[in-house]
Amino acid sequence: MATTAQETDQITRTVNLYVEGVRDGDAAKLREAFHPDSRMWGSMMGQRYDEPIEAMIAMVDGHPADVDGSYRTHITSLEQNDDVATAVLTEEGFWGTLSFVDFFALARIDNTWKIVNKTFAHTGGESPAAE
Repeated sequence: MATTAQETDQITRTVNLYVEGVRDGDAAKLREAFHPDSRMWGSMMGQRYDEPIEAMIAMVDGHPADVDGSYRTHITSLEQNDDVATAVLTEEGFWGTLSFVDFFALARIDNTWKIVNKTFAHTGGESPAAE
């Protein structure tokens, strides 16, 4: 089944909810984008982050990624077949210096697209010092 423009727009809207949520430190937008049973998988500077998505949401809540106006994102690919999709997102300037490539798996559940898994690769920068 081919992807339609409407489906592409709906999938992109869900990925953009993630972008807006991390950019602004907005947990409500992140919870709207992710299915509550989602998980995140990846590592950064030797530390694994294999955890329920709620842990990522708590980490970002109130801590916007766009601390200095340098946060940029770009969807580099999007594929959809029936009720499943994948999207690849690049992020630069996360908390000022971090860069990532995110691989999202999405599912259409009750006619709404949700991110059901996030896998990421840390591609540059260092994490800011803990507060």
